Amino acid sequence: MGFYKVIMADRARKRAAGAMQRFPSPERRFLTLRRKVHRTALVFLLAAGAMVLPGCVLFVQRGPTNNLLPTGQQPDKILYEKSIAAIKHGRYDVGRLTLQALLNTYPDSEYLAKAKLAIANSYYQQGGVAGLTEAESEYKDFITFFPTAPEAPMAQYRVAMSHFRLMGKPDRDLTQTRLAQAEFKEFLLKYSDSPLMPLAKARLREVQQVLAEGEYAVAYFYYEKNANPGAESRFLQVINDYPSFSKADEACWYLARTYDRLHQPKKAIPYYDRILKYYPLSPMAPKAKEELTSLHQPIPQPTKAVMARAEADATHNTHLSLLQKIMGTFSSSPNLRATRHGPVVIYNASNNPLKMAGNSQGGKGSATEVDVRPVPDSALNEGKAVDPAAGTKSGSAGEKKAANTKDKSGKNSEGNTSTSKTSKGKSGRLHILKKVLKPF
Repeated sequence: MGFYKVIMADRARKRAAGAMQRFPSPERRFLTLRRKVHRTALVFLLAAGAMVLPGCVLFVQRGPTNNLLPTGQQPDKILYEKSIAAIKHGRYDVGRLTLQALLNTYPDSEYLAKAKLAIANSYYQQGGVAGLTEAESEYKDFITFFPTAPEAPMAQYRVAMSHFRLMGKPDRDLTQTRLAQAEFKEFLLKYSDSPLMPLAKARLREVQQVLAEGEYAVAYFYYEKNANPGAESRFLQVINDYPSFSKADEACWYLARTYDRLHQPKKAIPYYDRILKYYPLSPMAPKAKEELTSLHQPIPQPTKAVMARAEADATHNTHLSLLQKIMGTFSSSPNLRATRHGPVVIYNASNNPLKMAGNSQGGKGSATEVDVRPVPDSALNEGKAVDPAAGTKSGSAGEKKAANTKDKSGKNSEGNTSTSKTSKGKSGRLHILKKVLKPF
């Protein structure tokens, strides 16, 4: 029995020791955790030393580290090249932000002008109403800050093209069209030696085609409604301001017929002459010739340059297919296929304008060449014109001289107008009532 008790006591002691190992006290657990932390920290320090020690042993001083860029490259150049690459890939916002950082960080950089122009180009390439509006503003800023830069003509051309790309049809709002015309004229006056001159003239003819179509539609509406004063003023504006308009011959014809309605056949003679001189292949030419014959007037002949230009315009294909007509109905862009070759007129509403006309009347040069010269007041008073549009002024001056020679009583032109008014008044009260009721 004594031996059995010893064995049982030993087993109980072992069970208690195992329980203490499985469920240690808080003090024992804290000591165990601290030993583990110390062991982990020691391992980490040994690993860090093994990594740093070779670099310290093999370190070689390489001199100053302030020039880490490749040879021949500067920070502003790197920013510029990165921005151009971003713009080429269509990331316009990223490119513009990079360029703006270049402008703010390096105000004396040699890439300052290029960065300013690149911002404008990014808006121009982006397109849309917002993009083209911003492009116009940026290009004008570039011209203001860098007026003598070689890129200034291109900037002015794209200012005009920003409005050109926003043009609408002739029966829509013509604000953008008029702005495009003004900017193209600005280009022609400031950069007459630029290689972009032919493109600017061609675009200006297209712009004037749209403007003339809008004016012609209003003038023809007045003509159809027998509103002769309104038709007269509108047709005169089309003829004088847009001599290269595709329907300028029709405008001359309807203006002459308007004067016939107003019982002023002498005022119609210069416009019959104009059809035969400047639009010899027009369908209105035979009718104009008949009218001049009936009025016992000489028949004018066109020059060789005018005839060559008329033949070139006659071969120009302006016919639209059925699909093009359908697509044009839904398109907001104007149809520019009917634009003719001819002079480009830059004028001012005052009596001392600057006019730019193609050298189509002389033997030298082609119809696309441009001659710019100021017109003095004396030349205007004498009736000397530098473009076909001014021919009407000389004709009207000749008519006044003829009227003065025929007036035996020596009255001035005001007296002639008063007599014409009295002759119109003889038609009776019904005639006055019709004039009141006519739409204007």
